[in-house]
Amino acid sequence: MMSYEEKGAWVYLVATAGAYVAYVIVILSRAGDGPLSAVPYVAPMVWAIGISIVLSIVGRIVVEIVKPSESHESDVRDREINRSAQHVGGVVLAASMVVPLGLTMAEADHFWIANAIYAALVLSTLVATPLRLLAYRRGL
Repeated sequence: MMSYEEKGAWVYLVATAGAYVAYVIVILSRAGDGPLSAVPYVAPMVWAIGISIVLSIVGRIVVEIVKPSESHESDVRDREINRSAQHVGGVVLAASMVVPLGLTMAEADHFWIANAIYAALVLSTLVATPLRLLAYRRGL
């Protein structure tokens, strides 16, 4: 049986990855034969981020309605798993932020800088959350 925190991690992972994939599809479909940097990206990015947040919240509520957890209290194990995964995710985020920093220093188009930041945030989630889920299944 999955804990409340583990269920939430699954919902968060699916919502974040799904919204990012949808965002990339929208941007690539709008590019046509022109350069990607000419594609209006701000509104789709804001929508993707907003939708991932809403999906995470609504998804967690739906999961709890369908299959309620015995407890919503975090225990020591939950906190340790979360701390460990967030540490790794933070390292990935810090390392991947070198790309948008370099793009800024090279005075790249805002499109590339913004997309590098968004990709770094998603990459951090795609590394930290599976580690968290693995820790729930196999222990720390």
